[in-house]
Amino acid sequence: MPPTDRIRDHAGQGATTVAAHRARRRLRADQARQLADLLRRQILTGGFGSGTLPHESVLATDYRATRNTVREALDLLRAEGLVDRLPGVGTVVVARKYPHGLDRLMGLAETLREHGTVTNEVRTMGPAPAPAPVADRLHLPPGTDVLYIERLRRLNGLPLSLDLTYIPLTLGTLDLGTALLGADLENTDVFRLLETITGRPLGHAEITLEAVNADTHSAAVLEAPRGSAVLMLERLTHLADGHPVDLEFIRFRGDRISMSGLLHRSL
Repeated sequence: MPPTDRIRDHAGQGATTVAAHRARRRLRADQARQLADLLRRQILTGGFGSGTLPHESVLATDYRATRNTVREALDLLRAEGLVDRLPGVGTVVVARKYPHGLDRLMGLAETLREHGTVTNEVRTMGPAPAPAPVADRLHLPPGTDVLYIERLRRLNGLPLSLDLTYIPLTLGTLDLGTALLGADLENTDVFRLLETITGRPLGHAEITLEAVNADTHSAAVLEAPRGSAVLMLERLTHLADGHPVDLEFIRFRGDRISMSGLLHRSL
């Protein structure tokens, strides 16, 4: 075989070896991601009651994975802040996420009552001209004043969400704004106050949930790393008669909350 052909043949074998190595790395990364998803679910549902994960060899056996795959999966969970490695102890759960159901229309304190005490720091509250999209969603004439409320919500003292709320100042002949200004917003959900003040039940809400990067202000208030992902819940709540009464933009710390719901298939 001529020297040039031998060089080409050797180079081709080298390229094949590199491609195979990259394929193996991609496969292990995929498997590590899959395993991290399974372990995350176990962590969030209290599957590791002692707070300590099984040894890597046990996880490898239980999930039919290699030790390297297990290590990569645990690295992913460490990067999320869910677990940490303690010398002489092993991998332990260091953070938890609180479940927020999407099946029922409930305030935050109602939703998380089994997990501790929700308190509200009212950062801003008062009348303000409604931005055009807000006025449109609340079925108000453009430029109408609404009650604007900004609250930092804490669970057991830890920052959980930053809520921006828009509420009509009046509802028929009811002075809703004045009533809310005098209410105990630090210890009571807005939903409960709305039902008490109006004497009407809430009916339904339209929601949109997406992940966004925390802006400088939100990150500082939530004590979260700048640019970290937060769960943005946009919710337009209606009274039982269909009248829109509460438009909220809620930024949840993504490392402290998980959203879940029960869906039924209907064709």
